[in-house]
Amino acid sequence: MSTQHTYRVIVRGTWESLTEEARARLLSEVDEHGLSAMQFTEEGSLTYDRVLKHFSFRFVVVSDAEDGEEMASAIAEDRAETLLRDQGCGHGELRSTATDMDTMKINYKGR
Repeated sequence: MSTQHTYRVIVRGTWESLTEEARARLLSEVDEHGLSAMQFTEEGSLTYDRVLKHFSFRFVVVSDAEDGEEMASAIAEDRAETLLRDQGCGHGELRSTATDMDTMKINYKGR
């Protein structure tokens, strides 16, 4: 049985070809998706601003350690694409960065 690791993944992208309906919905919900909404969750936390140019998702992904950060990024990008598609929101290419929380070194001050 493989060891599971927890990854924090940030998926970034740009809005493209938004319909008027999608644009209106995003703008009506913009206050719910600002900086204060940034948190890592399994469901994904979407953030964007009124300009509707860029967006980001924050995901927690639990995956086999041997698959590494690349697999965690692929899983998070797939989740983001699904969420955007379900909301009828067009987007450009997605890019992601992943951090393995189980191997992250913490430097404590004063030691």
